[in-house]
Amino acid sequence: MISSWRIRLISFFFFLFNTLASLSIHVKTSLTDVCSHIFRVYRAGPLDSSHPVFVMHHGAGHSGLSFALTAHYIREITDGQCSIIAIDARGHGDTRTADDNDFSLKRMSDDLIALLQQVFADRAVDLILVGHSMGGSVVTDVAQSKQLKNVVGLAVLDVVEGSAMDALASMTKILSTRPQHFSSVEQAIQWHVQSETLHNVRSAKVSVPPLIRRAEGDDYYRWRTDLTKTTPFWTEWFENLSPKFLACPSAKLLILAGTDRLDKSLTIAQMQGKFQLHIIPEAGHFLQEDEPQRTAQCLVEFWQRNKRLVLPPKVQVSSKKPTEKQKK
Repeated sequence: MISSWRIRLISFFFFLFNTLASLSIHVKTSLTDVCSHIFRVYRAGPLDSSHPVFVMHHGAGHSGLSFALTAHYIREITDGQCSIIAIDARGHGDTRTADDNDFSLKRMSDDLIALLQQVFADRAVDLILVGHSMGGSVVTDVAQSKQLKNVVGLAVLDVVEGSAMDALASMTKILSTRPQHFSSVEQAIQWHVQSETLHNVRSAKVSVPPLIRRAEGDDYYRWRTDLTKTTPFWTEWFENLSPKFLACPSAKLLILAGTDRLDKSLTIAQMQGKFQLHIIPEAGHFLQEDEPQRTAQCLVEFWQRNKRLVLPPKVQVSSKKPTEKQKK
């Protein structure tokens, strides 16, 4: 017999997949890449030139479904005018690559560029790059590289170089306090909520299941991504993030859960009007999950403020003088 919790969980998955369709994309990340990596991509809305696309990149240890509710609200607020794609990065979720333990910033940036170039090919689609935490570093690196056309906006969620670098010293201790396994998916969801890692049960029911796996013959669910293997890459993720963010040519948005996260260089730049800042004090670190509707509203307003101005077609005016017959 299926528990009422599991029934609610299954029902919510059906609701969500009406918003986000999943697909697997085979990607070669370079000309010398002899193998094809398989990336899981979640999509909401058409991917054509008439619909701007929010490209979502999650943080370390999470998956594209971290943006599930935010995607739902973006579609709702814009009445379907905007589309969304959210990826599972290498070593995360349902993505499978030849080296799932290469979490270097360059590799993940190359992954995103190659994937988007393959998805959109030569179509001129306006892109708004959105990244949370580690994903914020990835989308910033991609935007600064200028390898993608039509990037009209860059949005970084709750990551700032100064506070991120300061937090690295305590990250190993934080990881050591996490459970190593769970007896069920429901227990994993409950832990994320009770530990206040996530504050939104509705989002946790969707975003947590892709984070764990149960191998054949194993009695427990274990983490899909071993975050201890990301340790060698922590510094490069966040080092020089602030100057790179400010140097990006597109419009820029920074959404934080508190003003205490803002470092000195960004405080000065924000006062100079070099980027838009939005604070959601009610949210925790995973603000796109804790406050998905407010996050979506902020992203939509950012797009509306910075979307391309489409001018009406030019009307050809004849320079010929009317004949006497035409005058009559």
